[in-house]
Amino acid sequence: MALRVTFVASARSSPLLAERFDDDRPLDQAGWDEALRAAGSLLPLAAAELRYCSPTPRSRATGDALGCAPLVQLALRECDMGRWRGLTLAEAMAREPATVDAWLADPWSAPHGGESLLVFISRVGGWLDTRPGEHGDRIVAVAEPSVIRAALVYALRAPPATYWNLDVRPLSTTTLTGRAGRWSLRFEGTPPQWAAHPAFHEDNPL
Repeated sequence: MALRVTFVASARSSPLLAERFDDDRPLDQAGWDEALRAAGSLLPLAAAELRYCSPTPRSRATGDALGCAPLVQLALRECDMGRWRGLTLAEAMAREPATVDAWLADPWSAPHGGESLLVFISRVGGWLDTRPGEHGDRIVAVAEPSVIRAALVYALRAPPATYWNLDVRPLSTTTLTGRAGRWSLRFEGTPPQWAAHPAFHEDNPL
């Protein structure tokens, strides 16, 4: 059975340059309000048979705001950044410029003492490949943007460096279809609320 896995990027409040590695800060009021504003357009996703989320506080809060009541998945946690956890990229660069350069250049390296980029991508890909299909074919996962980027690199069998060129925006959706080892990226041309309408069907388009 072909699966349809839709990732929803968690809401966030801090500016991009203030994002911290392996961040576990909760949503602030602005982020929560943003998620609530998006809930209407994303409501059909809450009808998925299986609903998951990253273990970060903001992913769990985003899932709750969207009405998904998601199940936490440890495999969807962010990359373990070792001693850089909680730092911004600029802060890590100021402390260890040569080490950060080496980490960015080599997907096998983990100079911070955590996971390498390749290990992170493989972990997320392993979660994707082991999704059950017996309970239905629609799956939603609210996750941190970094996790979604890892899933895309894995699913498309792209070079690891592609990870740095993917821009996943807060509350955006990304859909993969297929099954273990055979995934395709699906671009949605129809707003979610239209697709949920019973008159809309791929085999009988309006």
